[in-house]
Amino acid sequence: MTLKSLIVSPALAHLLSPQRRLQQHEHYEKRRRKRGRPAVIEYFHQGDDPYSHLMLQLLPRLHEQYAVEIKPWLVGPPPDWAAPERAMLEDWSRRDAASLANHLGLVFAPHHEQPRAAAITLADAALADAIDRGRFFEESPGISDALWRGGPLPSCPANGAQAAIRAGNARRQAAGHYLGATLFYGGEWYWGPDRLHYLARRLQQAGLTREGATDNPLIPPQSSPAPAGNAHDRELELHFFLSFRSPYTYLAAVRVFALARKRNASLKLRFVLPMVMRGLPVPRAKKMYIMTDVAREASRLGIPFGRIADPLGRPVERGYSLLPWARSEGRGEEYCLAFLRGVWAQGIDAGSDRGMRRIVESAGLSWTGARDHLDTDTWRAEAEANRSEMISLGLWGVPSFRVGNTAVWGQDRLWQVDAALRDPQ
Repeated sequence: MTLKSLIVSPALAHLLSPQRRLQQHEHYEKRRRKRGRPAVIEYFHQGDDPYSHLMLQLLPRLHEQYAVEIKPWLVGPPPDWAAPERAMLEDWSRRDAASLANHLGLVFAPHHEQPRAAAITLADAALADAIDRGRFFEESPGISDALWRGGPLPSCPANGAQAAIRAGNARRQAAGHYLGATLFYGGEWYWGPDRLHYLARRLQQAGLTREGATDNPLIPPQSSPAPAGNAHDRELELHFFLSFRSPYTYLAAVRVFALARKRNASLKLRFVLPMVMRGLPVPRAKKMYIMTDVAREASRLGIPFGRIADPLGRPVERGYSLLPWARSEGRGEEYCLAFLRGVWAQGIDAGSDRGMRRIVESAGLSWTGARDHLDTDTWRAEAEANRSEMISLGLWGVPSFRVGNTAVWGQDRLWQVDAALRDPQ
């Protein structure tokens, strides 16, 4: 580990700590009240984004429950660096939004196709016009529904939409994000229905609940799977596509391991190279959002996080070189968790022998035995086979999961994994 890393890791841990986040929230509210300003939430809507369609069904409820103003912005699709597999992202988003809508009691039909460019242009023009007239929240649900169902759309000047999208994109970029269906309040971002509970909790703590409204969250955080055993007479396989450089993999790991045990499933560790090591860019804005989002999730889940020693490059390769051996020793899960915890919560440099020895021994393995396998390349063929299968499932990022014919992406979707284990297709 370099001297710079030794300095940055503790500093980053402080910046990502729950205590600092709470202090930032309190400071923002004190300053806002002192200046006599209303609580304004900025909402960034992408017309052809399924999650934005879901958000339109939730934002009126947010406004009814909390004394806030919601300022809408119209934005375009994420830039290429944020959507390196754009066609796959669009296809997955539609499937995922349909499942999420059904789970949350919202509306998004599973048969929807991606809208055509001409329809998107008409919808964006109508949305921009509604924003300009101060009628966005009254008119946008109907516009969005017509776009996704192929219904008639109003005719408005297209140049208004182009100007609105340029302004929305500029504001989103200046504030530090890149996706639609996002909310920005007091320096913090909240993406889609899955993160709305964080914003609601923050508004409650700020005393912004309207008189007569309840403090029940609009969308509660997804609960952990129930601790019941698998009722099926056959053992199911739970395939866990993971990356040692993914902090979301770290958040998922301990819960996936517990879920496999509870449901009597055979867990398959399917490691892949990190996206950036596969030539897919991860710019600073994306890195910063991921770190802050993971910090929030880790705090909620009671998972240590923040003392980071980024394992990009050789540390990941060294980690993977030992994973097949650890698996053969019956300690694959323990080793995965030890590596992930080491680099994301304990600041262990996996690029050094000293760091790798700490990881290996904390997993209950022998360092003497590990050295015979460290830095070998025999794992690469397996990693590539795992990547190829993941792509064939319509997924490209981690953590991803497969149970039978069910394949899902993201640690937010463990409830779907659990459902597939309980009722395999």
